Amino acid sequence: MNTNGNGNGKLSLEKLSFGLGDRFGHQAEAQLRACMLAAQHGVEVIPVWNKSNREHVIIGSGPSDARQAVDVAIGNLGWKRAYHVDADHIRLETVDRFIPHSDFYTIDVADTIGKAADAKAVAEFVKRHGELAGRIEIPGIVEPFQTSRAEVERIAGKYLLAIQEAKQIYGHIAKEKGEGHFITEISMDETDHPQTPVELLVILTAIADAGVPIQTIAPKFSGRFNKGVDYAGDVMQFEKEFNDDLAVIRYAVGKYELPKNLKLSVHSGSDKFSIYGAMRRALERFDAGLHIKTAGTTWLEEVIGLAEAGGEGLVLAKEIYAGALDHVQELCAPYATVIDIDPRKLPSKEAVNKWTSEQFVGALRHDAKNQLYNPHMRQLIHVGYKIAAQMGKRYLEALERHQAFVSKNVTDNLYERHLKPLFVRNGSSNGASNGAK
Repeated sequence: MNTNGNGNGKLSLEKLSFGLGDRFGHQAEAQLRACMLAAQHGVEVIPVWNKSNREHVIIGSGPSDARQAVDVAIGNLGWKRAYHVDADHIRLETVDRFIPHSDFYTIDVADTIGKAADAKAVAEFVKRHGELAGRIEIPGIVEPFQTSRAEVERIAGKYLLAIQEAKQIYGHIAKEKGEGHFITEISMDETDHPQTPVELLVILTAIADAGVPIQTIAPKFSGRFNKGVDYAGDVMQFEKEFNDDLAVIRYAVGKYELPKNLKLSVHSGSDKFSIYGAMRRALERFDAGLHIKTAGTTWLEEVIGLAEAGGEGLVLAKEIYAGALDHVQELCAPYATVIDIDPRKLPSKEAVNKWTSEQFVGALRHDAKNQLYNPHMRQLIHVGYKIAAQMGKRYLEALERHQAFVSKNVTDNLYERHLKPLFVRNGSSNGASNGAK
């Protein structure tokens, strides 16, 4: 088990970290090679392998399988830096099976946001934090916040119960693993409305009150963060929100004694190419860290690799699409808040069956300059990994036979399309290397 600490025996998340989904547990080495390429260019980006309970149930795997796949990859490639294994989007009812195998916990409280908190607890919070009402000047934000007691009360009423839930889950993990022996993230992104920077400040204040030592927080930003496709929204508005959130975090860390390495986490962050420039500029401006998750991107690269291999690999890729098309409603329902698929723009099974390898790869690979690219098909296959899971050994054995094609796509995608534009500048780091050697 990874035991990288901060010098005082506590496990500390490094400045730049990268969430890696590996749904079928076959691409850890290919993913790790992307981080190794970044390290060769002077940027230390720490891999964090994340897999949710829902994914484990669908695949038929368990947290011990995820840990084993990661540890084997670390040993085979001789990675000497830190790494972590994330119990992704856990709740109290699902966390126990992860405790022996994970050192990073993404506590998901989205379902509790908006549920009425205890009126007395809200009143006590507002009374205790009179500094949150009125004019608040935060370095890095041009216009000071102007809040009222009523606004603080409204925000506290919306989020206090969720934070109490996070405290309960954190306490349960701490009882089993011990304080300081794991990394805590709170996730608030899978909800209906984005959190404003003012709301984030109130949330962080309440988290500090609750005594939950979070090292990263995943708010919901404005715009759409759909699975596996680019950001849909106002890029300038996002850039302002992202900068303001970084300023709020820095301010809250100093004022409320939150962990000094607390940083933003961007979920469904894979393939959000149009905002990577904004994120990079903000990170440089604040000398800030970032945790970004790429989720199911690796699974998509597996399908692309199979299609690129041709022959039976292409046949299998077409089967996966056909199966996803037959079960489109069932597959999309759990991801309704993070996909936008127009059924009219999904090609028929009959049409896809006639495609060449080049046509299938062109439709699925995220290259907006390619006229074949189809973001609707890409999103459907993104959520359609259940079809491959039902194939069992047939799918896994195909991955092994065509690993040369698959692993190249996985590594190139993560490094060239994600790590490089976010963190690597002209063959060297962007200044946020966190001591890479």
